[in-house]
Amino acid sequence: MNVRAETTLFLLMSVDGKISSGESDLLDPDRDWKRIHGVKEGLAQYYQVEQTTDLYSLITGKILYKLGLNELEIPQEQPKSAAFLNFIVVDRKPWLTTHGVRAIANGVKNLYIVTNNPAHPAHCLQNEIDNLRVISYRGKIDFLDLFQKMYREYGAERITVQSGGTLNAVLVRSGLIDHLLLVVAPLLVGGEATPTLVDGFSFQSETDLMGIKALKLAKCEALKDSYIRLEYDVIQKTIIDAK
Repeated sequence: MNVRAETTLFLLMSVDGKISSGESDLLDPDRDWKRIHGVKEGLAQYYQVEQTTDLYSLITGKILYKLGLNELEIPQEQPKSAAFLNFIVVDRKPWLTTHGVRAIANGVKNLYIVTNNPAHPAHCLQNEIDNLRVISYRGKIDFLDLFQKMYREYGAERITVQSGGTLNAVLVRSGLIDHLLLVVAPLLVGGEATPTLVDGFSFQSETDLMGIKALKLAKCEALKDSYIRLEYDVIQKTIIDAK
């Protein structure tokens, strides 16, 4: 029986579907959008919604790298919030250093590093850090297996996914995203190379259309300062009428 964790893709995006300020890694919405008048006033609502998401959160090493986790000072005592949070970090390059892994582990209840890189620094830290688990794959990471393993072995019934557009495309097109929770900020970003909610390869043929996922609206809420909260259920089976 293919029982797996139930997943929700949760992201902040612009009205035109952008999840970053531009193509460059030097640009970041967490830093940039709070400086823009007409946008900064309501941005805190996104972080308020984030506090209500699942206790298991999947994120990428690249995102944590951009947030500066590799340089974060590690406090002597673990913060109280660490008693509840569980981070699943997909990190293939790797983007995280030994210090970065230690810093993240100090701030969460459990840290799961998912990688197909045998040289990832987390491998050498498993015996040192009690709340660290490394989930390794050879070749491509099998995300169906990962979500099954997280449910079966680690008790993760629900996982919030906060990854980038490329990984989002893999998960959505593989039928591994069940729900969407989106906070839409009142701005237009543009740029064909700017990351969006779902990126990945573009469809080329009618056969590829089976990768499109229809959505069923579950909730639409107007927030303050022109922000919108959207919730959708993903219709996993794509049915297309004949011509």
